[in-house]
Amino acid sequence: MDLVFSRWVFAFLLFCWLIFSVAFAVEGLHGDTKVRGVNLGGWLVVEGWIKPSLFDGIPNGDMLDGTQVQFKSVTLQKYVCAENGGGMDVSVSRDVASSWETFTLWRISETEFQFRTSQGQFLTCDGEGCSVSSTAKSPSTPETFAIERNNSSRVHIKLKSGTYLQATLGNQLTADYPGTPGWDDNAATFEMTIIANNLHGDYQLANGHGHDRAKEVLKRHRNSFITAEDFNFLYRHGINTVRIPVGWWIAFDPDPPTPFIGGSLEALDNAFSWAQANSIKCIIDLHAAPGSQNGMEHSASRDGWTDWPSSDHISQTLDVIDFLASRYARHPALLGIELLNEPSAATVPLDTLVSYYKQGYQVIRKYSSAAYVIMCQRIGNADPLELYQANVGSHNVVLDLHYYNLFDTFFVNMSAVDNILFIYKSREAQLQALNDANGLLVLIGEWVNEWNVTSGSQKDYQDFGRAQLEVYNAASFGWAYWTLKNDRKHWDFEWNIKSKYLQIGSSPNTHIFNSLVLLGSVCAWLFVHHML
Repeated sequence: MDLVFSRWVFAFLLFCWLIFSVAFAVEGLHGDTKVRGVNLGGWLVVEGWIKPSLFDGIPNGDMLDGTQVQFKSVTLQKYVCAENGGGMDVSVSRDVASSWETFTLWRISETEFQFRTSQGQFLTCDGEGCSVSSTAKSPSTPETFAIERNNSSRVHIKLKSGTYLQATLGNQLTADYPGTPGWDDNAATFEMTIIANNLHGDYQLANGHGHDRAKEVLKRHRNSFITAEDFNFLYRHGINTVRIPVGWWIAFDPDPPTPFIGGSLEALDNAFSWAQANSIKCIIDLHAAPGSQNGMEHSASRDGWTDWPSSDHISQTLDVIDFLASRYARHPALLGIELLNEPSAATVPLDTLVSYYKQGYQVIRKYSSAAYVIMCQRIGNADPLELYQANVGSHNVVLDLHYYNLFDTFFVNMSAVDNILFIYKSREAQLQALNDANGLLVLIGEWVNEWNVTSGSQKDYQDFGRAQLEVYNAASFGWAYWTLKNDRKHWDFEWNIKSKYLQIGSSPNTHIFNSLVLLGSVCAWLFVHHML
């Protein structure tokens, strides 16, 4: 009788434990209930602000792909203008420069460029004596110009044949300047102003350095920026997951399309091995999709345009997801695959994105019934709840939100206390609403212990980090810090931990386990009391 009774008690306790653990657990994690993650940003997808030295030594390094420039005739004192923003003639007729007078560079070599207008067309010239227009839809030789620079901001622009452009008295831009101009005030000399030089991604690095030099730079970077020792560091500090950004060209390794550089696939394989050795799980994050899903450097945009929503690019992206799923689905370190990082709400229609997410879900399910399929919320003016009605898949579907008290004028003048209150009031309320909605698990896939407060003390940072951890621990799938390493120290997870600016503390599972023990004891007491 006592043995039977003991078995009933054990079975009942086990039943109670299973009920409560299922309510909290993320399948596949070792010993933890939710993702406690760190992003490996700036490693397999380049972001120049994370490690600026990768761009050191590029000739004309201020004229990379995507740089925006304006040209002003020194004789006419007028700006070169693509009439109507492109698709028409080019004049030298504007007193003030705006978007029609701004051109985006496509870099061909350190001295040769193509000029894209604000409407997307390219400047073109058929040869010596032509008038330059902005009517080319795609660039080739007639759309390629050489730029000569002196030690100031003055430049000359010439055709590949060697003929120089000039600003005529009739306000045209023509290829007929006689001879070679000097740097005095003449019709072939222009003042060049660099308006923006914000893109420093894989495209800019590879095209700027050139293939051979870029290959050396990236090989050294990939071999040293993230190593096996980093995974051991993460394990020792309670991290159970890494989110690994990759670019679409990984599917073509070792010889991806120009200008991208092979080698990222081998690095990703290494990451999976290091993760497995340290009981860490991996989320593969498609950070850069063909054509760029947001026009930013971290999506490997060439020039700031978002061309991903076209059918060809979406089809190619699904092929990349197929490649990644087929290669890693059975790897014991895989936790999930994120179909796309930060699509832009301004340029990626919701119906297009939902259709892609549904197709991506099916692709992953061909290879794994258990891998989590992660959808990133659109960045910009978009409601996180918009994806809750999408019905992307039946199980193990996760919504990824990125929480930064940055990148918005709303946060500019906030004090330390204001930032912390915003976490507790706004972020916590939104997370609660999302957790209460049916269907999707929630991941805070990017957050950082940084803000716009310029005079924050160590304690201020500690309080801010503590507030974020307390709130983001409530996310049903977990969180991932951006990023492990960064030249900007407050973005650097390793620096934050070692300098005690961020105090991770014990795993949420510790508290839940203690609660389960207590609940189990209560269950046992009730059972015994009832039996007696």
